[in-house]
Amino acid sequence: MSLSPQWLDELRTRVSLSAVIGRTTRLTKAGHEFKACCPFHNEKSPSFTVNDAKGFYHCFGCGAHGDVIGWLCDQRGLSFIDAVRELAAEAGMELPAPDPRIAKQAEAQAGLHEVMAAAQEWFVARLAAPEGARARAYLATRGFDAHTIQRFGFGYAPEGRQALKAALARFPEALLVEAGLRIAAPPDSGSREPYDRFRDRLMLPIHDGRGRVIAFGGRILDAAKTDAPKYLNSPDTPLFDKGRTLFNLHRAGPAARRAGRLVVVEGYMDAIALAAAGIEGCVAPLGTALTEQQLAMLWRLAEVPVLCFDGDAAGQRAALRAGQRALPLLAPGHSLAFARLPAGLDPDDLVRRDGAQAMAAVLDGAMPLLDLLWESERDAVPLATPEAKAGFKARLMAHADAIAAPDIKALYRREFADRFAAFAFPRREASTPAPASANASVRRRAWPQPPPARPLPETAAARRRGASAGLIAAIVAGLLRRPGEIARNADALAPLAASDARLAALLDHRDAGGALESGAIATMLAQSGIAAPMPEDFGRIPYPFLAEDVAEALAVEALAAAIAKLVDEPQVEAALQAATERFDIEEQQRLLRRKQAINSRLAGTMSEERR
Repeated sequence: MSLSPQWLDELRTRVSLSAVIGRTTRLTKAGHEFKACCPFHNEKSPSFTVNDAKGFYHCFGCGAHGDVIGWLCDQRGLSFIDAVRELAAEAGMELPAPDPRIAKQAEAQAGLHEVMAAAQEWFVARLAAPEGARARAYLATRGFDAHTIQRFGFGYAPEGRQALKAALARFPEALLVEAGLRIAAPPDSGSREPYDRFRDRLMLPIHDGRGRVIAFGGRILDAAKTDAPKYLNSPDTPLFDKGRTLFNLHRAGPAARRAGRLVVVEGYMDAIALAAAGIEGCVAPLGTALTEQQLAMLWRLAEVPVLCFDGDAAGQRAALRAGQRALPLLAPGHSLAFARLPAGLDPDDLVRRDGAQAMAAVLDGAMPLLDLLWESERDAVPLATPEAKAGFKARLMAHADAIAAPDIKALYRREFADRFAAFAFPRREASTPAPASANASVRRRAWPQPPPARPLPETAAARRRGASAGLIAAIVAGLLRRPGEIARNADALAPLAASDARLAALLDHRDAGGALESGAIATMLAQSGIAAPMPEDFGRIPYPFLAEDVAEALAVEALAAAIAKLVDEPQVEAALQAATERFDIEEQQRLLRRKQAINSRLAGTMSEERR
């Protein structure tokens, strides 16, 4: 089907924009325009305007803008072509003639829609009949009132392998099979007659974005029956693709716009229970993990949908899989949040036990995707060894690398690196000496007691800070001279980037995929207003990695030694002070040897360069 710009313009002129918007949003006349409180964000004074003459709506608060087609796409979650079809039917316009094959397919789908509508009408009638008593009793145990039952279209499929066929005898058998309502028996089964798919089940219709019935879900009523699934959905048909459908989407879209939040739950009974409790903007997948197509549908209605799966282990695994699947699709402003339910509860359980306010509190406390990944990987295995911690970091960085958007990937890598540095290299607090005892007195007499650590005088502290600043300046200058070393030393430098804008800029440039070339980096620093180090900044100390004619291997080793001194020495000194204060002579000696090795490594490279 080809929709020319001229045809679309004609469609827009035939449909009143204010009339379409006015069906779900209360408009007030204001001169030549209409005004309202914006349906896309919460506000107290109206900043949303509708102009029929110009054919667009605009919000001066959040920037929402579009025409009548865009309104149906954004406010109700319809695809472009579905929005056009609905408006064309309202305007009395014929869609341009499609390809003959597509026309034949559309005609077949029209017949299927008619079959599904007839089946839904029959299921609803069976629920109200005497044979639906058990199904009505079950609905009463769920606490669903008559309004909820009617609004969601609950029905009942009675016992009998041929009951639906008899009720829908006006439709060909092949059409009933194609619609997924009947099952054709395999040729080798000994029975050639098709039979009803749904028998003795509470029935629930599944709709497309335009509110048309395209499939059914059926819940078993006989709890003792273990040879059949508890929930049974329609198979994929020309109307229904479970990976491209979300239950309750046609109702949840407008509600999510009003509330500013779209909630994804695990099953359709949870979505109905939340809607009955006043939390209207809820959808559910249909027995599958969230697909890329379903994520795109969610993001069409909300920038950060909230996933609220069951509180058991399976529900949390499903949430993690959804987060992992979303990573390559993340875009600026678009992400996911995750609400954690109390262990063992699903949304329906929580609402019935503690009320809608408890559920609202859970949703308000939803965590970002980044936090979910961090906590899931941190708690996946014990992290008692350096190897386990290194594996933890590798898994985090693999998540970040799965993100396609370069800016988001860089920010995830930086956040993971900062958190890992704080986790793996915590600042060690000095322990309080144990109370004196007879044995402790003996130990102190047997070993020389070191003098208590004294705080550095102000002049010594200033010299220490100046030495660190000079070494940082030299390292930055060395990285500018040899930018390939930025990537090699990125993890070691990450903890220092928070306190030095030059290092932060270099790591950001690398994470964003910038060219690791001296000229490109110098240009980036200049554009950022960051001055490159000058020789006087590091006391003109002749570090090998700053020399012109030094061997490359020696320069690289010297630079790594300088970074190790800058990063490791403060940690060793803090641990040394703590060991001294608790009189741990063995640990004190080990740390002194470690400190000497750090300094000897850098000094050795400088001595080698002078030869």
